[in-house]
Amino acid sequence: MNNSFAMKQIRYIFKLTLAFISRFKGIILASIGLGFLFFIFLRFVSPLILAKNVQKIGLTGRYLVDKLPQNVVGYVSNGLTEINAEGNAIPALAESWGEADDGKTWTFHLADNKVWQDGKAVTATTINYNFEDVAIERPDEMTLVFKLDSPFAPFPTVVSRAVFKKGLLGTGEWKVTKLSLAGSFVEKLIIQNKNGDKKIVKFYPTEERTKLAFKLGQVDEIWDLIDKEPFGSWTLVNVEEQTNYGRYVAVFFNTQGNTLADKALRQALSYAIDKDSLGWERALGPLSPLSWAYNPQIKPYDYDPERAKDLIENEVEVRLITTPVLLSTAEKIANFWREVGVTTSVQVTSSLPEDYDAFLAIYDIPVDPDQYALWHSTQTATNISRYTSPRIDKLLEDGRLELNTEKRREIYLDFQRFLLEDAPAAFLYHPASYTISRK
Repeated sequence: MNNSFAMKQIRYIFKLTLAFISRFKGIILASIGLGFLFFIFLRFVSPLILAKNVQKIGLTGRYLVDKLPQNVVGYVSNGLTEINAEGNAIPALAESWGEADDGKTWTFHLADNKVWQDGKAVTATTINYNFEDVAIERPDEMTLVFKLDSPFAPFPTVVSRAVFKKGLLGTGEWKVTKLSLAGSFVEKLIIQNKNGDKKIVKFYPTEERTKLAFKLGQVDEIWDLIDKEPFGSWTLVNVEEQTNYGRYVAVFFNTQGNTLADKALRQALSYAIDKDSLGWERALGPLSPLSWAYNPQIKPYDYDPERAKDLIENEVEVRLITTPVLLSTAEKIANFWREVGVTTSVQVTSSLPEDYDAFLAIYDIPVDPDQYALWHSTQTATNISRYTSPRIDKLLEDGRLELNTEKRREIYLDFQRFLLEDAPAAFLYHPASYTISRK
């Protein structure tokens, strides 16, 4: 009895529903259609109309907060100076500067029209540089005096580093709105301008991770990519290429090892590489060709396999170590060396190896021609080639002391000439820097 009554109730409700749909089907269909159009508007159209421009950018590298790359912090703040294409310091927050005590004291005069992003004026007391072995004095609100322990001619380039107030307030058009850390390294940085446009910059430890983030849609652009593959063949991706004169790719020879301590053998390995065949613009030496101190009249080590064979007196075995991104280049170099009789093996590493004969790597060229850290014999932690030369040491020391630009240029012209003669490295090319974006 109860079951029969329940079935009648269900049939009644079903008939009532059909009658309702039949009578109001036009309204129901219209409502469904409007709902679908509203969903499409919210999901796809309104972001284009209402939202500001949002860039999701991927960068490769592990950076501390105070060591973020210039192509990011340049949006947010300035230094006392900035560096032009030739490597010269030009005014930024400071309008002028001068030195005393043979380069031990540097005085910077602030421009009077600079403000922080909180609207307050940039003054000497709000500039917070913190350098080791440097005392800072502020005789008035528009003057900063840096007192160094020893003379240092390139100091105006050092203060090109962007400065910030507490909360990462800068002096640029873009303001930091969010900073995320993974341990002590920056994982994500969001900056925004007055129009509400945003740049969301995400940092990844390797190029492969950065590329994966692009493939997964986590970022829509990649800046400063060294290896463009596989995106070079993607039809829906823009690939912009630019030669990066601020870097070079080189084979650093272990001058203190048993294998390549002989200068003639290092020269032979340099001659044996067909550098023009590697596909990028040649790098002749350790300075950018745009630098005011660049010497174009240095030993070029053009491809000369016969000269290489003449310089090789005994059987040689070389272990060439490189990073994953340069593996294909390393294989080409190994083949060139084998062609002149040098037995060569290639190994891959993710960091600077302790034990090696030759190390193929990318090096970021300092903005100033001072290369004390890379080539001076006392710099055991950063002298990749473990190179020692009293003459080069003296030139590097003099280059740091000389305040006259023309005399300083002559010092670095000699530095490049004598360094290339000793061949502690084979300079190959300036790599491309790729920007990847979706069409």
